[in-house]
Amino acid sequence: MKNRTSYLLTVFVSVLLLVIGHIIAIQDMFYFEDAVPEIAKAAVQRIVEQGMPGDNLEEFLPTQSFETIFEAKVTNGMRKGDIIRAAQSNTGLLRVAPKEVEEGDKVLLINFGDGWYFNGYLRTNKLIVFGILFALCVLLFGGKKGFNTILSLGLTCTAVFAVFIPSILSGKNIYIMAALVCSYTTIVTLLIVLGYNKKSLAAAIGCISGIVVAGIITIIMDRVLLLTGIVDEHSRYLATLPLETPIDLKAIIFAGITIGAMGAIMDVAMSIASSLWEVNEKAGTIKFETLFRSGLTIGRDIMGSMANTLILAYIGSSLSVVILLSVYSNSFLDLFNMEMIVVEILKALTGSFGILSAMPLTAFFCATFYLKKST
Repeated sequence: MKNRTSYLLTVFVSVLLLVIGHIIAIQDMFYFEDAVPEIAKAAVQRIVEQGMPGDNLEEFLPTQSFETIFEAKVTNGMRKGDIIRAAQSNTGLLRVAPKEVEEGDKVLLINFGDGWYFNGYLRTNKLIVFGILFALCVLLFGGKKGFNTILSLGLTCTAVFAVFIPSILSGKNIYIMAALVCSYTTIVTLLIVLGYNKKSLAAAIGCISGIVVAGIITIIMDRVLLLTGIVDEHSRYLATLPLETPIDLKAIIFAGITIGAMGAIMDVAMSIASSLWEVNEKAGTIKFETLFRSGLTIGRDIMGSMANTLILAYIGSSLSVVILLSVYSNSFLDLFNMEMIVVEILKALTGSFGILSAMPLTAFFCATFYLKKST
């Protein structure tokens, strides 16, 4: 009963903190005052006209051009049930074009004032089904632990999208907000998954210590590498937003590294804390040095896969950019000196340093806390 009360209290306080954080974060939040084009979900009813937009363009275009006029029934909003006429156009300038619409397709339409236009196929409904399938699999294999995993994941995503991102757009200090989000996510996740015990305490201290190390290294390397924060076109757009307090792009790099590395560091800390808890429970009488060395041994086995996880994740997320830059750069020196590539390498190395730091620290705190019961 006590554990259940503690669990419910943790969930309640976690949600309450998110609500308070969201209210604070959205104060003075930046919004574009210009009218946003109306977007509607619709189902294609029939194809009205299908053809080529211009025969004189064919010999110059790498792929076939087409223009399709169709009627679609709006399925959401104030226009729900209305039948509207829209156009899907492909000029052929890109080698990859969306599939031509057909009857029954679920699409998004955008209104530019002079008419409605195809804005892409509706994918969110399929993603929701896929997400539900994932949640069911987690519940099936994980049971109560699986439910706690989904709950902690939901709270983490809410903290990032409902608190952290609005706080940036409202001019809050990005360094402080990143630190708060990392601390909140670490503590809430470990308390929900592991409960109130020495195991979660040791894992939390080890994880936060690793994140602090990663953050300090990021700040130092930011000065050493003379970073500007302009890593892609999205960064340039952020720099031009008409905010009262311009967004610190180097702080965005800091936040990206610490939040990105947090998951892997938490995984290492939790694995070591759980493993050493079992060792201590089953071994009976055990010395501090023995338990600490066991933690280091477990950490070494985890370290290789976690470092690979971070590096491969960052490589995979920027693979298209790396390939494109490789095509236009004849020098590896020039390629690896580009700030975009430098930042990705920095993310991987800094996260790996965080893992390396969390490993002995978690083992040390586990040995310290766990052995108190037998002394």
